[in-house]
Amino acid sequence: MPILELKNIYKSYGTGTSKVAVLDDINLAVKEGEFVAIVGFSGSGKTTLINMINGLESPDTGEVLLQGKPVTGPGPDRGVIFQNYSLLPWLTVFKNIKLAVDEAFPQLSNSKKENHIRKYIEMVNLSHAAHKLPKELSGGMRQRVAVARALAMNPEILLMDEPLSALDALTRGTLQEEIIKIWSQDKKTAILITNDVDEGIIMADRIIPLTPGPMATLGPEFRIDFERPRDVTAINKDPHYKRLRNDILEYLIEVGATRQQCSDQKYILPDLQPIMPGRVSIGRKIKNQKVKYF
Repeated sequence: MPILELKNIYKSYGTGTSKVAVLDDINLAVKEGEFVAIVGFSGSGKTTLINMINGLESPDTGEVLLQGKPVTGPGPDRGVIFQNYSLLPWLTVFKNIKLAVDEAFPQLSNSKKENHIRKYIEMVNLSHAAHKLPKELSGGMRQRVAVARALAMNPEILLMDEPLSALDALTRGTLQEEIIKIWSQDKKTAILITNDVDEGIIMADRIIPLTPGPMATLGPEFRIDFERPRDVTAINKDPHYKRLRNDILEYLIEVGATRQQCSDQKYILPDLQPIMPGRVSIGRKIKNQKVKYF
């Protein structure tokens, strides 16, 4: 049985003539220990989708099942890493993580909690900054705190809502490697929401596109069969990587172009900028908009 299932999900906002159907006919099954990336357009409903998995929102129809049981609200069995870090600015690194640990493991003694917290601070290489405030940390360091906080709860599923999109390319690449390294130690089930196709290929076992909204739905899955641990430099030189990347981008570009022909709404394609240098770009226009894929 899959650890997570989304069955016939439909989600809308508003009422009457202002009602907008955001997601429709969403079906997804995720195996335990699997790393899935959902790649989609800005405004297509990716965050709404992950909020239903973490219990912050409920579908209009359909159901979200975790271990076969309906998700009815947030819980420590789902650790979330947000794009904006979500750290309390008046608490240190240690105390930000402690808040989550107190919630997840209220029965632990103080000494065991401290050891547990320090284990995850060390795991993200922030032992030297354990007593610093968020304002004293770089963006990459803050996101590492968010990763440590989510993992310290020992969740069944790790949910990541575009956690690296606000970072510069070098920091982003470094944190991708760190998250994968940490994930590989416990092999938690992971779902990554991203608008970066390269990020999905580097990190995930499979990529599933989310089509443009309204009434966005999941497209065909793309299996990522590169062996782990993945060597980014080697993957970049692999002809299979180039074919896979272009197949995903071709699908996204074509579904975006088709939707634009039926709507006046503009769609912003997923981030097509390369994480790694040395790729040749191919230009293609969608309604006078220059789109590059590599």
